[in-house]
Amino acid sequence: MAFGRLERTKGQEPMSEINVTPLVDVMLVLVVIFIITAPLLASSIRLDLPRAEGTQAADAPRFVTLVLDRAGQAFLNDKPVTALELADQLAATAKQNPETEIQLRADTTVPYGRVVEVMGVAHKAGLSRIGFVAEPAK
Repeated sequence: MAFGRLERTKGQEPMSEINVTPLVDVMLVLVVIFIITAPLLASSIRLDLPRAEGTQAADAPRFVTLVLDRAGQAFLNDKPVTALELADQLAATAKQNPETEIQLRADTTVPYGRVVEVMGVAHKAGLSRIGFVAEPAK
């Protein structure tokens, strides 16, 4: 039996460079997420929209956004308006283009009578194209 010396291999040395590939991958995913979610944050008024089957984003060439919040306050293009201001601004919009669509966003807690009231103001102003905005059902 010969007792010889076994050779030991030297272990790997620690890596002194930073691997940036995973960092770049994570940053690209974050950029894609922000690009997708940025248009969804366009409306600054918090609403609890009703859900309905077959809803999709409207691609109208010309539209105005009319929002009714929980208190029944009207917002035209995200600016609060009174009933008289709403009628005047909708009439001015109808004079420019009578085919302008109104995208009506109403909170689920707004009474139906208030929604019909606002629709009547729009119809009296000369705008008959009204689209109801809802979230898709889960």
